[in-house]
Amino acid sequence: MKIGFCMLLWTTSVGEEHKGLLEDIKATGYDGIEVPVFGGTPDDYAATGRMLDDLGLGRTAISVIPTPDMHILSENAADRQRGEDYLKWLIDCAAALGADGIGGPLHQTLGHFSGEGTTEAEFDRAREVHGRVGDHAQANGQVIALEAVNRFETYFANTQDDLCAYTRGLGHPAIKTMYDTFHANLEERDPVDAFTRNADDIVHVHISENDRGVPGRGHVPWAETFKAIKASGYDRWLTIEAFGRGLPELAAATRVWRDFAESPEAYYKDGYRCIREGWDAA
Repeated sequence: MKIGFCMLLWTTSVGEEHKGLLEDIKATGYDGIEVPVFGGTPDDYAATGRMLDDLGLGRTAISVIPTPDMHILSENAADRQRGEDYLKWLIDCAAALGADGIGGPLHQTLGHFSGEGTTEAEFDRAREVHGRVGDHAQANGQVIALEAVNRFETYFANTQDDLCAYTRGLGHPAIKTMYDTFHANLEERDPVDAFTRNADDIVHVHISENDRGVPGRGHVPWAETFKAIKASGYDRWLTIEAFGRGLPELAAATRVWRDFAESPEAYYKDGYRCIREGWDAA
């Protein structure tokens, strides 16, 4: 098991200016970070990868499909093509970064709704795009972990069962799923059992408190969660995803209107202890 921290708490673009913070994250005990990929070029991410190598930090990548004209469920073929091109660019950047996979709601434009649930035609369109994108990911040594995101942010597949049914039906080795404790806390009748039922299809885990704040300070059942993850044999990343008000645009997108901790350091220092102690006790 490896412990990571998502850099979206501070930035959408990791660079040399974050080196001091990264050094402290490493000193705290983290194995790596999650790098946002929202813009730039593969060469930019290759440079970030070299910096992380020098610091001894591993990495995963995270992104979203940002605009409705990239919506891969759209009836408009041009929209779907733009979405496919975006996902292939994302894969190229993650490969240059040296990422150990890519996570996020990479099945639809975040925050875009049709007014009803996903139709079979939309699932068919998604399969077509993900099939080709999966081939590109596989050719570049990447696996995409689609994220089950709550109903207030997406409509594609809000529960782990629904998302894993989709990826199992797709049957592509480079398109798998992510489990996020925040979203599971909203959507699952039994969040822990939802993980256990689908553990074979989960390749990435986000550790996120019910209020998006410091893990261990809310009501997510951490002891039971770590026990279930450990019992499944999962041996990949447990990455903290927490949000604050440091990035106004991201704060607005994630509906963060207040601070959830007394300092940024509390998120990664107390959060690390939550994972380390919880895992060791599981």
